[in-house]
Amino acid sequence: MFTLSGFADEISPDLDTQLRVLGKLGIKHLELRGVWGKNVLALTDDEARTIKQELDKHGVRVSAIGSPIGKIKIDDPFEPHLAAFRRALELAEHFQSPYIRLFSFFVPEGQADAYRTQVMERLGALLEAAAQGRPVVLLHENERHIYGDIPRRCRDIHDTFPSPQLRMTFDPANFIMCGVRPFAEGYELLKDCIEYVHIKDGIMAEQRVVPAGQGDGQVRELLSALQARGFDGYLSLEPHLSSAGAFSGFSGPELFEVAVKALRALLTELGE
Repeated sequence: MFTLSGFADEISPDLDTQLRVLGKLGIKHLELRGVWGKNVLALTDDEARTIKQELDKHGVRVSAIGSPIGKIKIDDPFEPHLAAFRRALELAEHFQSPYIRLFSFFVPEGQADAYRTQVMERLGALLEAAAQGRPVVLLHENERHIYGDIPRRCRDIHDTFPSPQLRMTFDPANFIMCGVRPFAEGYELLKDCIEYVHIKDGIMAEQRVVPAGQGDGQVRELLSALQARGFDGYLSLEPHLSSAGAFSGFSGPELFEVAVKALRALLTELGE
């Protein structure tokens, strides 16, 4: 069964607006990345408590902590980043989130394989920290410019760490931006690793993000295959229809609704 979620900071930085629009669209989960213009890892304890109270009041649950962990250069100092990850663990526990999203570090263009050892050491340290009694699953997201940018290297990560505590967020548009056809070139290799899906599509020739089903991201094929396998998890809308940056994106309420309607149209085709 597919459960809809989304990056509510794509709607607005304002929490009340985020929750109002999610309520209007009938979405009861969000992937927590930013509120009030602050990244989730920068939230104070008081701010986190306020957010949790508001989420509870509106019946909205956190599907994942949309952290930026792993979005540093591979040769940047790691200890401060590990401390930030420990904060992500605390926030996942506070928000009762089953997942934390992370990445596999920015590597020099065209030299990803040369940095494999360092990447795996750092991912191993993150996984070890999460294993210290924290009931949370880490979700590695494929992304441009990191080690795990293409299917082969994503699979390498999961083969290196065959742990149920490290799974995959499959992002079709991010593969498109790397020149990869997501379903045709990635799904078979990665299907056993997929736990969570980001919903955005892209046009390869234009390097532009579009609503689901309107680009080259093979989102329809992906959802059909997941449905056939009995996938039971989140489809998290990350539309990026107004702007897309290295650490966040934005759509606004109207374009976020466009993205939701596009996804629901595909789900209707599938009988969901």
